[in-house]
Amino acid sequence: MSKQRTLRVECGKPNQVIYVLGTVLNIDVYKPAPVGSKSFEVHSSPGVKCSISDLHNVTIVAQHAKRWILNNGTLLVVTMGKRSNYLNDNKVTITYYGDKLDQPIDKIILQLTAVYISLDVDADRDGKVEKNNPNKGSWKWGPKGHGAILLVNCDKDAPGAAVSDRNDDTVPIFEDLGDMSQMILRTEGPNSLPPDYKLQLYISASDEKKVHVFRHDLIKMTKVLGGTLLSTVMDYTKGNNEYNFFIEGLKFPDEDTGSLVTVNLSLLEPMIVGHAPIFTEQVVFHLAPWIMTPNTLAPRDVFVCSVMDNAKFLKEFTALVEKAMSKLTICNEDVNRGDRWIQDEIEFGYSEAPHKTFPIVFDSPRNRGLEMLPYKKLLGPDFGHVTRAADKVNSLDSFGNLEVSPPVTVNGKEYPMGRIIIGSAFPTTSHGRNMTKVIRNFLYAQTVQSPIELFSDWLYVGHVDEFLTFVPAPDRKGFRLLLVSPDACCKLFMKLQQEGHGAAMLFENLNPGLNKTPIKINEILNNQALLRDNAYVQKCVDWNRDVLKKELGLDEDDIIDIPVLFHIREYFERAEALFPDMVNMIVLGKYLGIPKPFGPLINGKCPLESAVRAALEPLGLDCNFIDDFAAYHLQLGEVHCGSNVLRKPFAFKWWNMEM
Repeated sequence: MSKQRTLRVECGKPNQVIYVLGTVLNIDVYKPAPVGSKSFEVHSSPGVKCSISDLHNVTIVAQHAKRWILNNGTLLVVTMGKRSNYLNDNKVTITYYGDKLDQPIDKIILQLTAVYISLDVDADRDGKVEKNNPNKGSWKWGPKGHGAILLVNCDKDAPGAAVSDRNDDTVPIFEDLGDMSQMILRTEGPNSLPPDYKLQLYISASDEKKVHVFRHDLIKMTKVLGGTLLSTVMDYTKGNNEYNFFIEGLKFPDEDTGSLVTVNLSLLEPMIVGHAPIFTEQVVFHLAPWIMTPNTLAPRDVFVCSVMDNAKFLKEFTALVEKAMSKLTICNEDVNRGDRWIQDEIEFGYSEAPHKTFPIVFDSPRNRGLEMLPYKKLLGPDFGHVTRAADKVNSLDSFGNLEVSPPVTVNGKEYPMGRIIIGSAFPTTSHGRNMTKVIRNFLYAQTVQSPIELFSDWLYVGHVDEFLTFVPAPDRKGFRLLLVSPDACCKLFMKLQQEGHGAAMLFENLNPGLNKTPIKINEILNNQALLRDNAYVQKCVDWNRDVLKKELGLDEDDIIDIPVLFHIREYFERAEALFPDMVNMIVLGKYLGIPKPFGPLINGKCPLESAVRAALEPLGLDCNFIDDFAAYHLQLGEVHCGSNVLRKPFAFKWWNMEM
């Protein structure tokens, strides 16, 4: 749609007008008409298109002027299609007549200089700044959508910098420009222009803390917008020019931070006092969200901690990572300070624009021994960092309580980047633990992975990774959901009992130094309190099962039950795993690192491991059972809790989602 401009003119003197290509001049010919005027004529240069508009119709003015009756409300509409070669090289003349049709009373002369002005961005999302895209001033989702994209510049490109790049008002090194979105102000016009015209760029107060805008001159970068700078003004110069700007996002979308940023451009005309805008346009950016990666995406880097008592675990874990041909980073005690729960401290994700993608670590507010890991080992060139601080945190704020599903379609609605999953208290409970509001708000505000909230407060630790995970599969939806199942475990043990193996014992082959008393299958099945505990746990899992089936569009054939038993901590009235929780695994492509359950041995084999192999190996998955009993299980965690995976990003582009 063309930009409209109302132009007021006067009789008896030249009216010099700077006309911006693409605009429409609306001139009221009735109000400035001299007294006694009854009709008028319009003459124009060949490059000027004129039309007469009144309350009834619009008529194009012919090349040979036609006389028009002068009525209240009559408008002359003027457009041009080509920029001027010289100052005032186009003209429109309005001649007024009274009762004497052959004697003009007076005339208005418009001297027009046509210029081209355009604020340009990558509105078609191909990684290049195109010229004057008609959709640059708005945002639309989808593969046929439009609107530019802005990365949050949360990495740290400059060596030795104390903070991430977005906290710096300068551009310390030019490599930092790669994290920014380019914006070009293009002007074209004659080599002579009237003096003192200005170009103004400005943003609203609501966007001032979302962006920094830098002007790129030949040898320097100057911040011109953002923070306390809401506008910048530059001289409008003659000829053809390109002014290069680079924009960095400062904040991810959040409850109080909208996802859109608007940059405005105005051409200012000198007045007796100050300047007035005669042309305005805008470009719109969407802040790129933080995106989680599900287990079905390929691993890039694997992280684990080295602490004083996990050498045996590390040896087995390292062998798994080598088997999966992934890169392993071991965080030593000078970084982890005795904190092994790296899954709880951080969650890896990424952010993407058409011109660049880079990983971003989301740093939880738990802030225990691993608090400095993101700053010491991760934040750097093309590796970003984001966090949210909370005054009060609980176990559910750790990121073992933060997962994401693979892509799903639910009742025809596609979630091509999956859905975030977090654990909370039961919906009808007025008390209980929930993820802190600042984390939940952040996750919901990212938009592209619409969160699902499950009931996890029934667990002592309270994390969703204690009762669910996803593994890749070659059929159906491309994955399976694994859920813990006390019912499946009890049925397996009853079958073994019926086969005469009731005396077989769990934990029999554990290191005696752990002082873990072996327990017979018969003892488990005769322990009514334990069975009641697990009946309760199964109800909790089944409630979540129904939610997941609904919210992820799953069938029963998409779910695999993994045999696990729990017991209730009496004082806390919450559950913890009786033996290593096999759902709490690490997924590296087809290779699974599963907590070794130390179940009963029947003919030299663990039936718990055999049940898991029978369920997963037909899917092409490679089950590797890792001994985490002493170093993790006895401290209320498992393999997944003690490891983390940076995965490759989705091939799908988030801006192509249909919202």
